[in-house]
Amino acid sequence: MIDCYFDCSSPWTWLGFRSLQPIAAEFGVEVNWRPILVGGVFNSVNPSVYASRDNPVPAKQAYLVKDLADWARHCGLTINFPPTVFPVNSVKAMRGCIWLQPQGLLVPFAEAAFEAYWSHNQDISEDAVLAALCEQLGIDVKAFFAGIAEQGVKDTLRANTESLIARGGFGSPTIFVDGDMYFGNDRMPLIREALRRRVGKAA
Repeated sequence: MIDCYFDCSSPWTWLGFRSLQPIAAEFGVEVNWRPILVGGVFNSVNPSVYASRDNPVPAKQAYLVKDLADWARHCGLTINFPPTVFPVNSVKAMRGCIWLQPQGLLVPFAEAAFEAYWSHNQDISEDAVLAALCEQLGIDVKAFFAGIAEQGVKDTLRANTESLIARGGFGSPTIFVDGDMYFGNDRMPLIREALRRRVGKAA
């Protein structure tokens, strides 16, 4: 019933990733987590993101900083915009999410990657950072790096990204409830209402 396309390189995605879990649990619905590369989405269908980064509107940028801080406080997260590495190359982390998904470790690994980058300014493109996250979660480091190098994992990440584009998505997080698309962490009230309607009908 719920598909969630996400990339750990976005702080708004961390907010949505965190907020979606209790909503899904409230209605007894599983989330089909779909790791993507949001840069690939931007390149294909939303290049305006790059233009806004190159020529930001000062008043809007100041408000976005405040808005992110408000949302982080609301969700109980510590989010500090990385002063050194942005945007980050998240390809290895997202492949890691895919490789760990059958083991039931996608959510804790993604949470750890979000926190490492957005709370502690750790570059999640670096092998040493990913290895430390694996050790923190009890994941075999050697197996992890072998796993994310598998062609099937690479193909799944590409297929997920292409799937989001084909479904009309243009960023992260993008959530589908029975095919209806919702973009952004601030759509959670609408997602809850959509689930309430659908679960009610099923009952």
